[in-house]
Amino acid sequence: MIIIDGKKVSAEVKEQVAKETKELIKKGVTPGLAVILVGDDPASKVYVNNKKKACELVGFKSYEYKLPAETTQEELLSLVEELNNRKEINGILCQLPLPKGLDENAVIEAISPEKDVDAFHKQNVGRIMIGDYDFLPCTPAGIMEMLKAYDISVEGKDCVVIGRSNIVGKPMSMLLLHQNGTVTICHSRTKNLKEVTKRADILVAAVGIPKFVTADMVKDGAVVIDVGMDRDENGKLCGDVDFENVKDKCSYITPVPGGVGPMTIATLMKNTLKAAKLQNNL
Repeated sequence: MIIIDGKKVSAEVKEQVAKETKELIKKGVTPGLAVILVGDDPASKVYVNNKKKACELVGFKSYEYKLPAETTQEELLSLVEELNNRKEINGILCQLPLPKGLDENAVIEAISPEKDVDAFHKQNVGRIMIGDYDFLPCTPAGIMEMLKAYDISVEGKDCVVIGRSNIVGKPMSMLLLHQNGTVTICHSRTKNLKEVTKRADILVAAVGIPKFVTADMVKDGAVVIDVGMDRDENGKLCGDVDFENVKDKCSYITPVPGGVGPMTIATLMKNTLKAAKLQNNL
């Protein structure tokens, strides 16, 4: 069993981004990423901080907009509009979830598709569907990068994704399909879930339930990718997979923390760099 080291792979990705950023800066372009944080969700604060650190590391300028929880929809949309029009800002992301009363979809749709480095805009989602895209959603793309780094081929494999969110589950299944995997998407209404997951050569867990995937759901020698960021009964960070009991059945497994998480931010850096190049015709 090999533990997939997301920290190591993400460091390699960021190193490459930093190298290309140096070249861009020589041409007079410094990639800029704007992050909007509404309210004071503690988890979101941590993510925003990590994004800021990553920007510094690769040489981007980061712009942070912290808005109070009582911000109105109009105020939020007018900020997005202002950022869309600023040339020095190449990527815009709004940290989700938003406080109650704000319409996430309207905010995502307001971000210019060229600056949508999260790849959540309908236009970018549609382009992923047909396989002609500029940006990929950060978590699924980060997972594909990890599989590549460990020479894990997707072609012809039975791939099972548990979870059907627009952020992870659906795009994840598309990317596996683009690499010629045979994909099944499972969710809370799936009958005989265990039978389905036991077929998987590559199992991706993205349900948001601590230790949901147990050893009896995993085929011997499977590759298990854990997207969850949960807390167990003792408040300790854990994933959607019962790591201790599952790991001995796997050929490869990602840990939590230190697996998928770091890859998400590394991919965000990659997307922002690409956005800067595209917007400056480089």
